[in-house]
Amino acid sequence: MSRYGEILRSPQVGPLVASALLSRLPIGINALAIVLYLSQRTGSFAIAGAVAGSVAAGSGVGAPVTGRLVDRLGPRRVLVPLALMHGAALGAIVACAEAGLPAVVLIACGLLAGAAMPPTMSVLRSMWGDLVDPRLRQAAYALDSTLVELIFITGPLLTAAITALASPAAALIVSPAAALAGNAIFSALPATRAIQPEPAREGASRLGALASPGVRTIVLISLPAGIAIGICEVGIPGFSRHEGAPAAAGVLLAMWSLGSGAGGLVYGLLPRRTGLRRMHLLVAGLLPLSIAPLAAATSVAVMALLVIPAGCTIAPLLATRNELVASVAPEGSRTEAYSWPMTAFVGGIAIGSAVAGALIEGPGWRTAFLTATAIGVAGFLLAVARRATLVRTRVRVRTL
Repeated sequence: MSRYGEILRSPQVGPLVASALLSRLPIGINALAIVLYLSQRTGSFAIAGAVAGSVAAGSGVGAPVTGRLVDRLGPRRVLVPLALMHGAALGAIVACAEAGLPAVVLIACGLLAGAAMPPTMSVLRSMWGDLVDPRLRQAAYALDSTLVELIFITGPLLTAAITALASPAAALIVSPAAALAGNAIFSALPATRAIQPEPAREGASRLGALASPGVRTIVLISLPAGIAIGICEVGIPGFSRHEGAPAAAGVLLAMWSLGSGAGGLVYGLLPRRTGLRRMHLLVAGLLPLSIAPLAAATSVAVMALLVIPAGCTIAPLLATRNELVASVAPEGSRTEAYSWPMTAFVGGIAIGSAVAGALIEGPGWRTAFLTATAIGVAGFLLAVARRATLVRTRVRVRTL
């Protein structure tokens, strides 16, 4: 673990990582807090789920836009105002629910809350190349992906604790407070203040980050990976229900996330004996191979053993793709370049969740996992077919 200690001891890295984690805590809080609050307030899980889904959808759609704003105006002028908008939109959800306004208004507030989520982690990813020594970059991107998993583990636990001690609405106060505090600290740090806006250049492409073939490839291959993972996220609870142990789903999903975090940490410590593109293809190929055994689970205990290796490939896959973005991002569009693949990945998870629901209700949970495997294979083949585009680019872009 000495590499991770060296990274965190690098100048400015510790405060940047801590404030970025605090700023992104809402992604681990909002979904559960909204579902708990609205299901209690409106008596409808359908409305609660729709609003929680609208926040995720807004985040996916808004990420490239906010990323481009950061590239054009600089993080100091964008992150804190977005955090204020995000908090105001979450507050509007509570206010509208208390006023008994229609579900469509709540969904609109959810979309705005998601779209206004500050792209702090994308900004941090764009900084790794300047923050750490080149020999530590593999470990830095692995640490980055593992920390995201940490948010998804601690966020729901914190939400549950706040709900038990106070109420779900209280969690919807803690969430924007964390976003505002984290982004204010992150924006005030010297490394962030040193980032200069990239002015628009005459004759540059208006496609922004998508002007790079490499970025387009990473976006395309992020979609099937997200679909496969989205199917698993619903398939695991579907399996638990079939086994007559629905409460086991939470434990299995937590073990899956822990497997991902452990895989990311181990990946960051491995010596790179092959190029980054080959390593990425290797991990992309391992993803469907690790999902396939889930279809053969015969009990909750067996599934508990299988979900750990199934999770181990997720963080390394995201880490290699984030590191690839660093090499193919067009000049003047680094933050936006990190946002597009996440939009595709989150969109894929949403699609996969919907597909999994239909499969579980129809052919069954085994078919769901086999479908996830097939889609993962398709994503791997697409990555192989487009591997030649994952080379360093010098494309200039118009950032706004």
